[in-house]
Amino acid sequence: MEEVRKEPVTAALVVINIAVFLLVEFTGFSQDIEHMIKWGAVYPPLITEKGEIYRLFTSMFLHFGIEHLLNNMLVLFVLGSRLERVIGKWRFLFIYLAGGLLGNIISLIADLSKNSYAVSAGASGAVFGVMGAMIFVVLRNKGHLEDLSIKQILIMAVFSLYFGFASTGVDNAAHLGGLISGFILAAIAGQPRRRI
Repeated sequence: MEEVRKEPVTAALVVINIAVFLLVEFTGFSQDIEHMIKWGAVYPPLITEKGEIYRLFTSMFLHFGIEHLLNNMLVLFVLGSRLERVIGKWRFLFIYLAGGLLGNIISLIADLSKNSYAVSAGASGAVFGVMGAMIFVVLRNKGHLEDLSIKQILIMAVFSLYFGFASTGVDNAAHLGGLISGFILAAIAGQPRRRI
């Protein structure tokens, strides 16, 4: 219980994501495209033609199936708890939300440039934002943070990106956008609240 109190934002984000997933499942099916659109998934024409910009935010809390949810929540818990302890809850929340939004914006721009309109959802843009911020913080801390080394975090990032590109139906633009955004956001706003 002590660890949860130290990382309240990470714990709250995990709970919110799980709660939203359960609500989606209880009211329909999380792998039903139309149902996910009703809940706020990103579909570019609805943003550009109908002005439903809120989808860039709401989609961050939706997941296509239990495996999608569990993968994102596991990485969020492992990295988020460490990052939140170091930079503080408000900076962490800012990086998570802003990284996710910027990842979704970059994904939207990529889709529009290709005239490719896919329905997308998931916390992975925000999670990659946390990963990008962790890379910055670990580099700033001379290659180590708690039990993580720069080598470990870079391997995690490379494998996560690789599996995205090697799989179908993955929003790789959001992943890359989130990763880069998180790194930059950490450099701007993610200074540690204590010596690390």
